[in-house]
Amino acid sequence: MAAVKKKSTVQNKKNKKKTFWQILKRIFLILFISQLLYIILLKWVFPPVTITQFNSLISGEGLYRDYIRLDKIDRDMRLAVISSEDQLFPDHNGFDWKNIKKAMEYNQRKPGRVRGASTLSQQTAKNVFLWQRRSWIRKGLEVYFTFMIELIWGKERILEVYLNIAEMGEGIYGIEAAAQTYYGKSASSLSRKEAAEIAACLPNPKKYNVKPVSKYVAARSRWVMRQMNNLETDPDVQRLIR
Repeated sequence: MAAVKKKSTVQNKKNKKKTFWQILKRIFLILFISQLLYIILLKWVFPPVTITQFNSLISGEGLYRDYIRLDKIDRDMRLAVISSEDQLFPDHNGFDWKNIKKAMEYNQRKPGRVRGASTLSQQTAKNVFLWQRRSWIRKGLEVYFTFMIELIWGKERILEVYLNIAEMGEGIYGIEAAAQTYYGKSASSLSRKEAAEIAACLPNPKKYNVKPVSKYVAARSRWVMRQMNNLETDPDVQRLIR
């Protein structure tokens, strides 16, 4: 009788363990399908809110944004962002492996400093789906979402979403909000110099002011304009800014 009872207890434990893994698999499957459908939806629809935007709102920084389509954004602004943030954007598959290797070597030599090597695709994946604080978990998820948006969205949509959700000042998200705030005009009417100044603040928009223009932005915007002159005749770049 005791042996039968012991056998029944062992079987119950096995059944509970099996049920637990079945539930876990279902949850994982539901989450996977949900995020996949969300990625597909965002190929045509702008995200209602991102984690970064939500944090900005509740922290008191505010949330000023105005989504617009890519064809309403001045070509110089598109060119300025590529020139400033990711000159290989039209050619890579989401990752700039040479820069990633250089950044890893730099960070090993200088552990007290952090050098990034994120492409526009990686920045878009992080800004839309993830949070800003650095961690290995976030970097792993960033790789996954970067791969997915490259596969599902394509370059034009990635550039369009980036220009609409990137932080371009404290509480200012997207190029239309930035253009209106800094120059009192639409993103479709920005001059080459104005586009370069906004692009110049992107490494740290809370630190580097566009208006009044900081020394960093003034100097970097001149560099951005030189890069724009070099890149704008590239056929792959032209396809994204035409």
